[in-house]
Amino acid sequence: MLTIDPYGKEIGLTPPRFKTDMVLMTHEHMDHNNVSSIPGEPFVVRGPGDYEIKEVAITGIPTFHDKSQGKERGRNTVYVIEMEEMRLVHLGDFGESEIRPETLEAIGEVDILFIPVGGTYTIDAETAAEVVAAIEPKIVIPMHYAIPGLKVKLDGASDFLKEMGVKTQSAEERLTIKKKDLSESESTRVVVLKTV
Repeated sequence: MLTIDPYGKEIGLTPPRFKTDMVLMTHEHMDHNNVSSIPGEPFVVRGPGDYEIKEVAITGIPTFHDKSQGKERGRNTVYVIEMEEMRLVHLGDFGESEIRPETLEAIGEVDILFIPVGGTYTIDAETAAEVVAAIEPKIVIPMHYAIPGLKVKLDGASDFLKEMGVKTQSAEERLTIKKKDLSESESTRVVVLKTV
């Protein structure tokens, strides 16, 4: 099992308390680096580089948390995760005004993309839709947006859904995907997961 950006109780949500083999942190802000909430001794990745554990290959790509080359919020790491013949990309708190060509090249072809959409501390819905268009994943999963109980001020996911041309979308309780399930269709499928 893999955990990315475990959060602290300061944000208004109950921190994760499940066992995992590996923890990836996209940056060192308190709402993304609560490794102490994870029981056991998982392998911890804190930035760019190449890693492998239990047949999961991970590449961390350096990006910025803001539109000012990190001057406001620092650095962010985008993770490319290769497992079970699929390529997943987690953008973390990506905050750049657009995705740079070198980042796009390093990311490569993507099966599943996790993208922040709530604005304020990351990209907003409009920029997120532009990033999705540049990356062209088969599936995109929005993250880092307003949910009940969250003390951080963010926009909801509905703006992103609108930008992506999705009229109605019910949240899925669980998503199980195998390589054979990924279609070669030209359009990106948007999946909203039910929040805690």
